[in-house]
Amino acid sequence: MKFEVTILGSSSATPIFNRNPTSQTLNINERLYLIDCAEGTQQQMLKFDVKASRIDHIFISHLHGDHYLGLVGLLSSMHLNGRKKSLKIYCPPQLKEIVDLQLKCSETALQYDVEYKFTNPDVAEVILENQDITVETIPLDHGIACTGFLFREKKRLRKLLKEKIEAANIPVEYYSALKKGADYVAPDGTVYKNDTLTFDSDVPKCYVYCSDTQYNEKYFKQISNADLLYHEATFLNNMLDRANETHHTTALQAGEIALKTNAKNLLIGHFSARYKTLNELLDEARSVFPATELAIEGRVFGVE
Repeated sequence: MKFEVTILGSSSATPIFNRNPTSQTLNINERLYLIDCAEGTQQQMLKFDVKASRIDHIFISHLHGDHYLGLVGLLSSMHLNGRKKSLKIYCPPQLKEIVDLQLKCSETALQYDVEYKFTNPDVAEVILENQDITVETIPLDHGIACTGFLFREKKRLRKLLKEKIEAANIPVEYYSALKKGADYVAPDGTVYKNDTLTFDSDVPKCYVYCSDTQYNEKYFKQISNADLLYHEATFLNNMLDRANETHHTTALQAGEIALKTNAKNLLIGHFSARYKTLNELLDEARSVFPATELAIEGRVFGVE
């Protein structure tokens, strides 16, 4: 099953040439999920061939502009392009007020329904569950209400061993039970154990998105054992005081978090505009956690 992240933006609050503020899409089994929606997200979607019509779920971590100011424009474009199917937005409750006011002032009545699920920055909770995944909020420490998001695959059914099943002349109507782990009893009483007819599906994958946050061990347990951990890394560690003042994390701390939470791979982003190149940030994180990559616009990362 496809499970991959496309980076649309990875810069922080102030503009910088050649980098966009935060946004990314997650493709899980060909369903697209948009995570944060900063200014310029629509242009990035066009540039990297991400079709807005395929997005039915949008997750907004918090209400600093570099994480949501592109949302109203995206909603308007969906309207102008004839969208009819409903859209779900998971966000702080104040975002609905902002969107409603913008639409009211522009006298825009969307042709599609927007359904809101408000996040609680104080508790972790499941906010979405479908046939493929569950999505949990992650309470973070950023000075204002802010949540990360944990995307976890559901365990798939067992896989059938076609040759074994055909050799045993097992009728098609029993396949569903076999996938769920049942043994097969033939008409002559012969018992075929399930593990001789099927094999286990892949271990479910997990993607963790830690938006803006200060280093705080309160969320470490929840994000443990991520296959891919995205964590903000706004500053180098020589600016730790500034990071603490603004409730952000350094690249060194991001590496330490990945190490302490047993992540398989780390993706760092939300880079300060003061850094014209990013190699120092990457090197600093890798000094603690070698399996680190930069969240560069246009790059696609598989969750493996």
